[in-house]
Amino acid sequence: MAIEINDSNFEEIVLKSDKPVLVDFWAEWCGPCRMVGPVVDEIANEYNGKAIVGKVDVDNNPVISSHYGIMSIPALLFFKNGEVVDKQVGAVPKHVLVNKLEAQMA
Repeated sequence: MAIEINDSNFEEIVLKSDKPVLVDFWAEWCGPCRMVGPVVDEIANEYNGKAIVGKVDVDNNPVISSHYGIMSIPALLFFKNGEVVDKQVGAVPKHVLVNKLEAQMA
């Protein structure tokens, strides 16, 4: 299951992580987000201990969403060493997200 990330714990969980991080910016009312959500949870389970996988509800966390310029959701940002290194906007198949995450582990 993906970790719930918010404005107050973002720095600790994402920016200070020594592992690659996948963050799913989503909202309850977003249809494509509901399609991607279970896939993100699967990836979280499969990469437990190897990567951090979390979700940010854009409606409840406007500070961090605004900081990263999230305009369309779902938006999935990939972080390494506290920096955004890749991004995916919109619903995509699981293998696309896995490939992007794997690239940060090399």
